[in-house]
Amino acid sequence: MRVAVDTRGAADVRGVARYVRCLVDALRTTADPDDEIVEVRGATRRGDADVFHSPWLEGALLRAGRHRVVTLHDVVPLKRRQDYLRTGVRFRLRYLAIPHVDRVIVPTAAVARDVVEHLGVREERLRTIHEAPDPVFGPAPDEAVVALRQRLRLPGDFLLWVGGMRRPDPRKRVRELAAAPRTLPLVLVGPAGAWTDELRARPGVHVTGEVSDDDLATLYSAAHALVLPSQDEGFGLPAVEALACGCPVACADQPALREVLGVRAAFVPRDDVAALVRTAEGLRRPAPPPPSWSWQDVGRATWAVYRELA
Repeated sequence: MRVAVDTRGAADVRGVARYVRCLVDALRTTADPDDEIVEVRGATRRGDADVFHSPWLEGALLRAGRHRVVTLHDVVPLKRRQDYLRTGVRFRLRYLAIPHVDRVIVPTAAVARDVVEHLGVREERLRTIHEAPDPVFGPAPDEAVVALRQRLRLPGDFLLWVGGMRRPDPRKRVRELAAAPRTLPLVLVGPAGAWTDELRARPGVHVTGEVSDDDLATLYSAAHALVLPSQDEGFGLPAVEALACGCPVACADQPALREVLGVRAAFVPRDDVAALVRTAEGLRRPAPPPPSWSWQDVGRATWAVYRELA
């Protein structure tokens, strides 16, 4: 079977980049001898592939191959239209293609329910495949933690938040997190924009900007706890990455995170950021291990979707 995968998302600044990179590696290592993965930048000529897979929404409108698969990580712009007024039209145009593809892969059953409700996709076209931490994420040695603290001028103990900050995203509630009462400093990690200057101005808030995967694993290993105040998530990949590094997790209570993390995280009411911070500061290591699902499992489950069609 020949499968074309649109890998443009690997250069994205959001979590989709890690999904694309890890998925392609997993597909290659779990393929049968007669299977072939072709990385494409957009559409290929119709008929060049048995299956065309867009692992992000931006490729959903493309028509290539005999069968189409799209990974839909969430439908937040449809659920929270008031937060996406500027980009909402672009998102909605792409979502229009989703009911017409052959299979839609989602990371959680919670997202599957949202897709049925907001896009009218029939359940038989949906396949739920959980994601996993990249193998790079594991406890860092003490000397690496000490060196990173010195290089980034980090405090000895801190709360950690990980995500994109190129532009404000109300559902992530980073502003509210930075303003919440704390006894520990807060370190914000991820691609930053000009607006993050207001976060840096907050007492005890450190903004690192984008870091390498090795540095991120070390930050997880150094942090007192990871905090996830987001009001809506499709999977919550930073949480499983943190657990893989031994970092406890406190998060806002929502269906996708409950599904993925179960008893491995401390949950607080979704709208109480102050309680989230208090809970995170009260957590202790060692953290529970992450879910056992691996990228090899993701690869095998995704090949099964392709074989249904081809």
